[in-house]
Amino acid sequence: MKENEYYNEIENYIKRNEINKRRRVLEENYDILNNYWNIGRLIVEAQGGSNRAKYGNELIKEWSVILTRNYGKGYNYTNLSRFRQFYLLFPKLAPVAQLSWTNITILLPIKDENKRNYYINLCIERNLSKRQLLEEIKSNNYERLVNKPKYIELVSLKKEYFTFEDIKNPIIIKIDKNKMINNEKDLELTILSEIEFILTQLGKGFCFIGSQYKISNYYIDILLFNIELNCYVVVELKIRKLKVEDRAQTEMYMKLVDENIKKSTQNKTIGIIISKEQDDYVVNFVRSNDLIPLIYEIVRK
Repeated sequence: MKENEYYNEIENYIKRNEINKRRRVLEENYDILNNYWNIGRLIVEAQGGSNRAKYGNELIKEWSVILTRNYGKGYNYTNLSRFRQFYLLFPKLAPVAQLSWTNITILLPIKDENKRNYYINLCIERNLSKRQLLEEIKSNNYERLVNKPKYIELVSLKKEYFTFEDIKNPIIIKIDKNKMINNEKDLELTILSEIEFILTQLGKGFCFIGSQYKISNYYIDILLFNIELNCYVVVELKIRKLKVEDRAQTEMYMKLVDENIKKSTQNKTIGIIISKEQDDYVVNFVRSNDLIPLIYEIVRK
């Protein structure tokens, strides 16, 4: 191989490693939250339900002694109480599943639900670290709001992701009868040649931004924007079956868009992965914690 080919191979391994590291971090964070939330749920149930769980901590004291002896101070009385409070404040895990446990422990003592939701939204929208979140709270950002709404809704509960109300299924992709798709570049050029037709099938409000769109040292195959959803849409192309790392790669690109070009007034980026399953092209929508597949029907013209 030539020198530049060796470099490209090395870079491919590095990219794959960075994508996998990011995926592992996300999976580990979710596992931690899911475990702590379920521990809190079981404590509440053992205490006789949410009404009674607010009173009487003898059970937690007893269990904390045993668990601390067996598994360390991570399961002491203070932390078991936090797990219980975590479940009581968030009976559904999904709205805060993107947060770190460190940030959640900072938010748990905030009794005002509106104030707490305000800072949860900031964490999700700006990907705040522990230090940044503490600075936001210390500077009384919520208290200094000029017009506080009566109720601040959590970001992840808003209708900011794709609803699939206007999508056609299967989605049609027109391919010249004399043309073969041998690689991802062929697929990209085919889609771009029919971009207006394809966008109308995806739903309302899609606009084409660019192809091979460069962010940092990465290139996004196709970048769209949806006016109705007020968000960018990352499109990645594969001419093979979908792999686990494809979603991680797309989510990384979504994060890069959010960090580099998304404005504060815009919603979080969603993703599309087009992959090949036997003779069909599958459109996989990546949003929140879901991966939703639809089918492209190939029509030879």
